[in-house]
Amino acid sequence: MGFAVAAIVVMLLGIWISVEGRLRTMETNQKRLQRTVDAIATHLGLVEPDPAGIDDVDALLRDGKQIAAIKRYREITGAGLQEAKQAVDQRAGRATDR
Repeated sequence: MGFAVAAIVVMLLGIWISVEGRLRTMETNQKRLQRTVDAIATHLGLVEPDPAGIDDVDALLRDGKQIAAIKRYREITGAGLQEAKQAVDQRAGRATDR
C-alpha cells in the first residue's frame, strides 16, 4: 500500500512539473508574440483606439483622484490591477494637458 501511494505521489509530481514547464513556455511565447505584434503595429503607425468611457478616467485624473481613475479604468476595460495602474499612470500626463 505504501509503495502505491509513493508511486502516485511521484507520478503527480512529475505531471505537475511537466504542466508547470509548459505553462512557463506558453507564457514566454505569448510575451514574444505580443512584442512582435507591438513592433508591427508601431511600424505601421497603428494606434489602439481608446475604449468608450475613457474620458471618465481622464476627468478623475484631472481631479487628482488616481485610485478612482484606476478603478474606473478596470471597470471599462476589464484590465487587472497592475495593467490598469500602468495604463492610468501613462494617461496621467496627457490628462492634465487636456
